[in-house]
Amino acid sequence: MVLEELLDHRNTIQKVIDELSQDIENACLLITETIKNGNKVLLAGNGGSAADAQHIAAELTGRFVAERKPLPGIALSTDTSALTAIANDYGYDQVFSRQFEALAQPGDLFIGISTSGNSTSIINVIDSAKKIGCKTLGLTGKDGGKMKDACDITIVIPSNVTARIQEMHILVGHILCKAVDGLFI
Repeated sequence: MVLEELLDHRNTIQKVIDELSQDIENACLLITETIKNGNKVLLAGNGGSAADAQHIAAELTGRFVAERKPLPGIALSTDTSALTAIANDYGYDQVFSRQFEALAQPGDLFIGISTSGNSTSIINVIDSAKKIGCKTLGLTGKDGGKMKDACDITIVIPSNVTARIQEMHILVGHILCKAVDGLFI
């Protein structure tokens, strides 16, 4: 079982290298342009993807590797009062979009993370981002779902296995953070 999991991980990362390097490079340019222009990065996901959003936001506000100034990274999954109030009053599908509309300005970047690409709560933020004038980056898997064509850039991990998709999402997140660090070295 262990060897099977490791080999599946290796096969997935090889596909990412072979198929997605240019998309990841484009995503790095998108996030670095956002930061250079003085804008912020807002992120959201559900479940494990929420944890990934929080992880990436923490790398921006704290630091990844380089000692640098703190950068504006906001995970929309962290404010339990807002999440529960919005879910109660508007429905769970609006928990992230209501926060995004309150916090985002034109030129900001939304990073939506969904292994299926079909999470309504994430799709709704993508729609809000377009109305406000923000860029969108989607991290998804499987066939890309609704996010595939909805975002400015969508990185679709070539796997149907949730664990492999999530592993690659955090790898991509770390690559994005490394690109941001490069602005300050």
